[in-house]
Amino acid sequence: MYKNDTTNIFTIGFTKKTAKEFFDLLRKESIITLLDVRLNTTSQLSGFAKQKDLKFFLQELCDVEYVHLPDWAPTKDILNAYKKKEISWESYEDKFLNLMARRLIEKDVNPDLMQNSCLLCSEDKPHHCHRRLVVEYLNENTGLNLKVKHLF
Repeated sequence: MYKNDTTNIFTIGFTKKTAKEFFDLLRKESIITLLDVRLNTTSQLSGFAKQKDLKFFLQELCDVEYVHLPDWAPTKDILNAYKKKEISWESYEDKFLNLMARRLIEKDVNPDLMQNSCLLCSEDKPHHCHRRLVVEYLNENTGLNLKVKHLF
């Protein structure tokens, strides 16, 4: 589908980070575009990462563009079932991978947009986070060779 050149991509969660720590991480890695893969971008719990504020801060502090990709987020049903411990991480992972496949998210990938971009969600670490699953899915379902670095 795409050239097999390596594409550097990053992921980050805003939880357990101050605004300074968050924006310093993005600047240090020379992020060009932040790809927001959260379902809810306006929660009061998001603090500095609420969508309207985040767009402003990214542009003013880091000269980083903001793109919201809601199709790269789990549904409310899947997310809530996992948070309420109604399903295991393995079940969540399976449901979300199947959801991405049904949505054909790989069709929306712009290779130029991916280089030095950073996927954002709320989880502080990528281990049990859908942003890691998105990168893994894209590596398996596109010709992109995504070299991922998780920022935390």
